[in-house]
Amino acid sequence: MKSHALLIALASLLLPPSLQAAGAPILTLEQALATVDAPHPDWQLATAGHALAEADRALAESRSDWSMNLTAGLRYGDPTVEPAQNSDNEIRLSARKSLYDFGRTEYAGRAASSLVESRAALLTDARTQRRLDIMSIYFEVLLTDMQYAAENEYTAVAYVSFDHAKARQSLGQISTTELAALEKKYQDWRVKRNASQLRQRASRARLANAMNQPGKLASELEDPPLAGNDRLLPEHETLLPLLQEKNPRLLALRAQLQAARERIEAIRSEKSPTIDFEMEAGDYSRIALTRDKVKAGVVLNWPLYQGGRVDSLLAKEQAQFQSLQAQSEKLKMELEQTLLETWLEIGDLQQSVRAAAKQNAEYRDLALERARGEYEVELKTDLGDAMAATMDARLQLRRAEYRLSLAFARLEGLLGGALY
Repeated sequence: MKSHALLIALASLLLPPSLQAAGAPILTLEQALATVDAPHPDWQLATAGHALAEADRALAESRSDWSMNLTAGLRYGDPTVEPAQNSDNEIRLSARKSLYDFGRTEYAGRAASSLVESRAALLTDARTQRRLDIMSIYFEVLLTDMQYAAENEYTAVAYVSFDHAKARQSLGQISTTELAALEKKYQDWRVKRNASQLRQRASRARLANAMNQPGKLASELEDPPLAGNDRLLPEHETLLPLLQEKNPRLLALRAQLQAARERIEAIRSEKSPTIDFEMEAGDYSRIALTRDKVKAGVVLNWPLYQGGRVDSLLAKEQAQFQSLQAQSEKLKMELEQTLLETWLEIGDLQQSVRAAAKQNAEYRDLALERARGEYEVELKTDLGDAMAATMDARLQLRRAEYRLSLAFARLEGLLGGALY
C-alpha cells in the first residue's frame, strides 16, 4: 500500500500548475467554434477579398453613369480682330452619359458579379477551414493533456521501481547494472513526460491564436460527447453529385470561368461604337461667334482602328480562360479523391478502429480491476503499470473519436454543408 500511495502523491505533484488551477472556467468546443467569425487574420483576408470584388462590381456598373466636369480658365491674349478684348476667361460645366456601348458595360457588370459569387464561395470555404482548424487544435489540446497524464503515470511507475531498487541494491539483492537500467527507464519516461508538458502549453497557444485570442490560454477543456460520430455514413455514389454541385471551391472556380467568358465578350465589344449624350453650359469674357452658352447633342464614337490592342487583350483573356478550365478539372479530380479518402477513413474508423480501441479500453479496465484485486491480497507490489496502460488505452479511444469527428467535419466541408 505504501508504494501505491507514493505513486499517487508523485503523480499529483508532477501535474503542471496550469492544470491544477481550481475554479477556472472550462472551455467547451461550442465556445471555441463560436469564434469562427472573429476577426482572425485568415478570416479578414477572406472578407477583404469579398469586399474587393463588391467594389469592382460597383465600378463596372458605374461605367454608364453620368460624368460631370467643371472647367475654368483665366487667360490674357492679343486678339486679331476689333474690338480688342485682351481677357479671354471662361467657365464651363459639361456632362456626359453613355447611352449605348454595345455590351461593354453589361458584360463588365456580369463579369464582376461572377467574381463576387466566386469570392462568396471562397468566403464559405474560409469559414469551413477556420472551423476545421479550431476543432483540430481543440482536440490536439485534449490529446496532449491525456498524453501527459499517461506519460506522467508511466514516469511515476518508473520512479517507484527505481526507488525500490535502490533499497534492494543497498542490500545486495540486485546489481548496480540492474539499478542503472531502472534509473535509465525512469529518466527516459521523465524526458517524454516533460516534452508532453511543453506540448500542452504550445497546443494551448495555438488554440488561443486560432480563436483570435492570442495569449489567452485555456486551463481546462471539456471533452465533448461527439454524438455525431454515430450517424449513418451515406453511400459514396450519393455524395459525388453533392460534391460537384455544392463544393465551395468548385463553385468559386466555375464563377471565375463565367467571369472570364463575360470579359471575353466585353473585349470583343471594344471594336463596336458607343453612343453618348453630351451637355455643356458656359460663360465667357470674350464674345465669339463659335461659342455657345448652352449646347447638347448625341455623339457617335466608332473605333475604326486600334492596332493590336484589342486582339492582344482577347488572346490574354482566352489564355486565362483555358488556364481556369484546367484548374477546374484538376480541382475536381483532387476533390473527388479527397472525398473518397475521407469516406473510406470514416468507414474504417466507424467499423474497425473505434471498435478495436473500445475493446482495448474495456480490456484495460478489466485488467486494472484484476490488478486491484491482486493488490489487495498482496499478490502484486503496485498498480502502476495497470493504471498507466488503462490511461493509454483511453487515450487511443478518444483519439479515434476525435479523428472520426474531424473526418465528418471535413466531409461536410467538401459538400458545402451538413450531411443531414
